[in-house]
Amino acid sequence: MSLHQSVNEYLSLRHDLGFKLRNSGHLLPQFASFMDQAGAATVTIDLALAWAKQLGRSEGWLRTRLSTVRGFACYLNGIDPSHQLLPQTLLPGSHQRVAPYIYTETEVSRLMNAAGRLAPDLRAATYTTLIGLLGATGLRSGEAIGLDRGNMDWDEGVLTIERTKFGKSRELVLHPTTVAALRRYDDLRRTCWPRPQTPAFFVSGWGNRLDRSTFNRTFRELVHRAGLALEPGTRRPRPHDLRHTFAVNTLIEWYRRGVDINSKMHLLSTYLGHLNPSNTYWYISSTPQLLSLATQRLEAAQGQRS
Repeated sequence: MSLHQSVNEYLSLRHDLGFKLRNSGHLLPQFASFMDQAGAATVTIDLALAWAKQLGRSEGWLRTRLSTVRGFACYLNGIDPSHQLLPQTLLPGSHQRVAPYIYTETEVSRLMNAAGRLAPDLRAATYTTLIGLLGATGLRSGEAIGLDRGNMDWDEGVLTIERTKFGKSRELVLHPTTVAALRRYDDLRRTCWPRPQTPAFFVSGWGNRLDRSTFNRTFRELVHRAGLALEPGTRRPRPHDLRHTFAVNTLIEWYRRGVDINSKMHLLSTYLGHLNPSNTYWYISSTPQLLSLATQRLEAAQGQRS
């Protein structure tokens, strides 16, 4: 398949997913023509940079051009790994969103096991349960740390999130295993602090609400203890990436089950607390695996219409 054909399929895919194609609609065909003139069929970092810089315009426009090719290269890499992924650091001063670190199930288990070796027992349980909750629900770490004991409806298995990023509240229906893990932590916390100093659900070893900066510092230590290896040019694993991982895994599961993504995306957006569904659609562009699954879905649909 020629790059021009790949561009057409990529643009068609993004259009079907709701993207406006303001820049990519005319920039990517230009990039494909540039590749033809260079006699190249495989996207490389050097060729992408050469194309982005060929007009010598402002740095902001150069970043826009390179960002457009970056998404296309990610799409191609999901089909053929010989196409190179483009790091976010190719041009100085970039303000583009950096691709998140997507944890594997094994890596999350290693993080939780590392947390379980912390001392004392309540501190270990706090971090183990908190990391598990972030991975199981996609909560922002600040939302989880801000939870109070009264936010959990044990009978219904529903967690109420208050004081969110946008000042709105939402309710999350939890899986029974998640409810059971929260109940075990709740019992231990009550045993350690029968007369609580704070309404907080997650507490430190001193019995007060867990501090966010302390959590972030301890999380970095747990990443090191868990031995999570970093690939060159990738973001260091963060607590917030557990939210990205939850979203990506949800979308992958929907694709594999044949779910109509467009009809379900508003559910994921609501669960994550996004005001704009476009913020959720971004996850589709964040990993080659998701792009590959989206491409397979589009090709199957096109085959049925032809």
